[in-house]
Amino acid sequence: MDSTMLQTLVLVGIAIFLVLRLRNVLGTREGFEKPVTREAPNNARRQNQFEVIEGGPDRDITDHVAEDSDAAKALAAMKRIEPGFGVADFIGGARSAYEWILMGFERGDLAELKPFLGSDVYESFAEVIESRNAQGLSVEAEFIGVREVQLLDAEISVNNLAEITVRFVGEMTSVVRDNAGDIIEGKKDEIKRQKDVWTFARQMGSDNPNWQLVATGE
Repeated sequence: MDSTMLQTLVLVGIAIFLVLRLRNVLGTREGFEKPVTREAPNNARRQNQFEVIEGGPDRDITDHVAEDSDAAKALAAMKRIEPGFGVADFIGGARSAYEWILMGFERGDLAELKPFLGSDVYESFAEVIESRNAQGLSVEAEFIGVREVQLLDAEISVNNLAEITVRFVGEMTSVVRDNAGDIIEGKKDEIKRQKDVWTFARQMGSDNPNWQLVATGE
């Protein structure tokens, strides 16, 4: 086996390892919407767009989860603590944050994302990026759009720590290049479907309006 063949096999092995790590950290990819303005989920602190009829269901909640579910009760509790909190507003912010955080990870630029990442998520992201850099690998990615956003669950603790879990399905292109600039994984024009389940957390009633990404899965 000559040195060129051996080098190729080593690079392929590295690429496979990175793909598996990316799946663990960010979800799964398979392979339009116009990307929205980049912003982290936040509490808009404005009047909800859905008016609650006295004695009737809150459509801002029931449009996303079942009326009598534990998630609906948790969302209602969040609204009681912060009357300006809106579920639809949160979903819109999470949709924007999904692209922003995902592409920040692909670029390896975590500095601007750090305030919006929980410590465990930040460490996981940083570990993958450091491994990628150590191997001289780089990622070129372009975000196409979000196809689906679904609120899966919501919880609130006795000390008013809120957690909301959201499922995303997005589309993007992505290739991995070695230090010589050659593509060793992916195809430049191939659109991949990215699936993620992310959990955002925030202390309700806090002056800090930012939600943090505290868990990722698929």
